[in-house]
Amino acid sequence: MAFPKTRELYREVCALLFFRYGITPTANRLYQLVRRGSMGTPTAVLGEFWAELREKSRVRIEHPDLPADLGAAAGELVATLWSRATASAEAALDALRAELEAQRAEAQQSVAAARDELGRVETALEQRTAALLAAQVEVRELDRAQAEGHAQRQALEAELARIGAALAARDRELVEVREGFSRDLTKQREAAERAEERLRASEKRALLEIDRERSAATKLQKELDEATRRADRKDADHRRASEAMQAQLGDARHQAGVLQGRLDAVQAENSRLQTEMMTLRETETRARESQQSAAPAGVRKAPRPTRSSRTVPAAKPATRRRKTV
Repeated sequence: MAFPKTRELYREVCALLFFRYGITPTANRLYQLVRRGSMGTPTAVLGEFWAELREKSRVRIEHPDLPADLGAAAGELVATLWSRATASAEAALDALRAELEAQRAEAQQSVAAARDELGRVETALEQRTAALLAAQVEVRELDRAQAEGHAQRQALEAELARIGAALAARDRELVEVREGFSRDLTKQREAAERAEERLRASEKRALLEIDRERSAATKLQKELDEATRRADRKDADHRRASEAMQAQLGDARHQAGVLQGRLDAVQAENSRLQTEMMTLRETETRARESQQSAAPAGVRKAPRPTRSSRTVPAAKPATRRRKTV
């Protein structure tokens, strides 16, 4: 719905805020909601709204003979009385509501307490019932255990009678065994005495054997000591001979080293001579070839042996002399 006039729009907003939402309208709030016109428009509309509201809420008493001032005063009095009566009624209603609320809370507490008590009673009853059932079961078990105990007692009495008879038989057997044991013990004592006599004789023979073995051991120990001394002397002789052999071996090794040095020198000289001989042979061969190429083809003289063509005997390898140790 469109509002062509701004003042009517402000008036409708005032009525909505106050009557529908219970909010006291102000000029700033009206301007924030409508945002039309200037700030003076919501102020003027708000003043008119409050004046109209006071006018409508005023009680008027009209009577032909009643003056206007008295009618207005009477209306204000009636309005005041109505307001006070309404306030008193509301206070009484609030007190009644509070009393009813207290009674309701107390009743709820009583109901809750009764429910708790009922729950405790039911729990106790269940516990008593369970205890009674358990007691009945225990009584039945005790009766059964008593019957079983009676049967066991009878069986034990029969077993005791049987055991008593067996013990009497065992006592008789024990007497017989004791008599036999006494006879066997006497025989064992006699045998032990004879064995002890044989043991003493054996000890005497053993002592004699020990003396003989001790004498033989002493003699063997002396012979062993003498053999040890002889072995020590032989060991010393062998050690001295070994040291002499070691000295001779050192001398022989020294002489072998000297001879080896000489042999190396002779072998080096032999190698040098062989190299020179090969060089001379090559020189002689080249000279012979040059002479043959220079002489006429038909006349060729036999080459005379030169000194350089003589065969040089190869040096004999020096043999290593080894000193016989």
